Amino acid sequence: MSRIVLLNKPYNVLSQFSDDQGRANLGDYVPIANVYPAGRLDRDSEGLMVLTDDGALQHKIASPEGKMSKTYWVQVEGAPTPDDLAPLGGGIELKDGVTLPATWQLGIPDHGLWPRTPPIRARQSIPDTWLTLTLKEGRNRQVRRMCAALGFPVLRLIRYRVGSWTLDGLKSGAWREV
Repeated sequence: MSRIVLLNKPYNVLSQFSDDQGRANLGDYVPIANVYPAGRLDRDSEGLMVLTDDGALQHKIASPEGKMSKTYWVQVEGAPTPDDLAPLGGGIELKDGVTLPATWQLGIPDHGLWPRTPPIRARQSIPDTWLTLTLKEGRNRQVRRMCAALGFPVLRLIRYRVGSWTLDGLKSGAWREV
């Protein structure tokens, strides 16, 4: 029987189980041996990580061929309009090629987000906006690069969903086995 662990990875935590530089990592949060991350989440991103001891499942989740969708809550600098975001639906040209089409909506569900430590930089003269983005691929820093290409730098990035698993009921730093 496969073990599957869902972790709400906090900001500034590496998506690996050890670090020779003493930085915060998954081993500081999940005390279960022989489970490994199915995909990565950048140190400066937060949210859902799926950990498993099943290599085939790990590959299915992490591999671009698996096309397992992932949903992100993204706080961007500025106030994008639907016209500004429309190109997401057709794919965005990045240095490593055109992305697959993404689905998007302005706003995120009211989930009572936890505060980030440290908080994002807020500028009084520039608004910020939350978006919900769903992708079927996971290139390096893809959400950040897509938003930047549209002129809306990412201030905070939270992965909410991987496949059918979500962050629901998981506080930052908490985990549960499914």
